[in-house]
Amino acid sequence: MVHYVTETLGQQNSISVAPKRYLIRSVRDPRVLATALSEDRPLAAYALGHLEHDLLNTAVFYIADGPKGKGVVMHAHGMGVTTAVIGAPDAINAIISIHPGPRRSYLSTATPEHLPFLQRWFRIENKLSMLRMSTTRLTFEPVNGSVRRLSGLDVELLNKLYASEGGPSFFRAETINRAVYFGAFYDRELVAAAGSHIVAPNFSIGVVGNVFTSPSYRGHGLATLTTSSVTETLLSQGCSDVVLTVDPNNEPAIHAYRRLGYEFGSEVVEAQLRRTDILGIGPTLRRRAALLRGRSLEPPGTEVVSGLINP
Repeated sequence: MVHYVTETLGQQNSISVAPKRYLIRSVRDPRVLATALSEDRPLAAYALGHLEHDLLNTAVFYIADGPKGKGVVMHAHGMGVTTAVIGAPDAINAIISIHPGPRRSYLSTATPEHLPFLQRWFRIENKLSMLRMSTTRLTFEPVNGSVRRLSGLDVELLNKLYASEGGPSFFRAETINRAVYFGAFYDRELVAAAGSHIVAPNFSIGVVGNVFTSPSYRGHGLATLTTSSVTETLLSQGCSDVVLTVDPNNEPAIHAYRRLGYEFGSEVVEAQLRRTDILGIGPTLRRRAALLRGRSLEPPGTEVVSGLINP
């Protein structure tokens, strides 16, 4: 307990102020996690998607509760090595101080308010400032046109399309079969495609991604057509919220998504993370101290972090 002394009207008053304290627990129950992530479902879409059975075993989740709110951190390896942070920045700071995750990971979800806290523990590289958009059955406005559902048999065509601007593309047939992909064709050539990153009907969330049109065929509404078909399929499969991420400076893309009924959501930061602790000794010592502070609390394994200074 910290004691501050103030002087008022010639009298000294001792005021006891409790240090900021966050209770942290590792959580595996999807229902508990879904509730913790429910405040902004579009923002938390990637974390919610990892609650599906096929991805849940590839992720670890931590929840922190404290004086400035609740936060959730996910470290996962089912879709690449990723980290997602959702909630109060102070709570995120507390979790990351003892559970920073892999030495390198991709930050798939954060908000600008999280960055000063994350910079305490990571080098942040290749930062992208993006925008979440989302639609529902009530707001979605489909656009019809000549597209078809893609399967694993189309994987070579899809990789050729995605590599058409010089970057590598290594999609596998089983990935396409598990996901939802639609393509537009011209003379048997695949010239535009859109797909899904997340299909999580048990948690009513789907994420659209990999929207791409061959440079020679842009400006003809093909991205709108393929995105429309992916969105419609996800909604029909039980995803009541369908989400995508867009560069806020990409006005043609935003116009296309708005036409489909997508609405603006939270600002999102994506980046490459590299831990700054060289040997991991600091997090290990802090984690041990946190366990000792929480040894009398329920449930067993609760960790208590206190005394962190805001950046």
